[in-house]
Amino acid sequence: MRMYNPPHPGETLREDVLPALGLSVAEAARQLGVSRVALSRVLHGHVAISVDFARRLEAWLRKPDGRGPSAETWLRGQIAYDLWRAEHSGEGLDVEPAHAAA
Repeated sequence: MRMYNPPHPGETLREDVLPALGLSVAEAARQLGVSRVALSRVLHGHVAISVDFARRLEAWLRKPDGRGPSAETWLRGQIAYDLWRAEHSGEGLDVEPAHAAA
C-alpha cells in the first residue's frame, strides 16, 4: 500500500534535518559539496533527489556506528513521491496489456 501524498524528500531535509543540525542552507550545501542554489532547489521540491545527491546525503548523515538514512532510503522517498504524483495527475496511459502474439 502506498503512502497517501508522500512528501518530497527535500521537505524532510528542510523541515527535519537542517533544523535538527542547526544548519543554514548555505552551510549544509558547503558540507554536502553542492551549490546553495542546487540544495535550495531540492529543499523546495523543484528538482528530484538524484543518485549522486542521495549518495552525498548518505555520506553526510552517516553516524560513526554506520546508522543513518541510506542513499536507497532517499531514492525510495523520491520514487514514492514521483509515483504518487504521476498516479494522481489525471493523465491516463494509453497502454495495451501484454499478451502473446497471435
